[in-house]
Amino acid sequence: MELTRLQRHFDTAQKKLKCWKIKTSVASAWALVVVGTAFMAGATFAVTHEPPMILLCIILAIPGFIGWALPYFLHRHIAAKRAKKIQPMIEAKQDEIYQICEKGHALL
Repeated sequence: MELTRLQRHFDTAQKKLKCWKIKTSVASAWALVVVGTAFMAGATFAVTHEPPMILLCIILAIPGFIGWALPYFLHRHIAAKRAKKIQPMIEAKQDEIYQICEKGHALL
């Protein structure tokens, strides 16, 4: 009976640990929100307009290129920040899982 309780406790701890290990999902979402593509679309429409609006194309292309390069650095920054915040909780949960396994081993 005690072994079954330990197994349920272990399964719950594993599920929680798996959720925390998805450290970069928030970072990925924020990186994808950057609107560089919208600026590039505006620049494309400006240059294909008749007559071409070259100045508007340049004005829209600059933030467009920045918006394409920025998500990489934004993702790295947010992922590192979130990993630093979550790491102590992950380590505590791993210690808890280790103790559960030791108790189960002692019962066997």
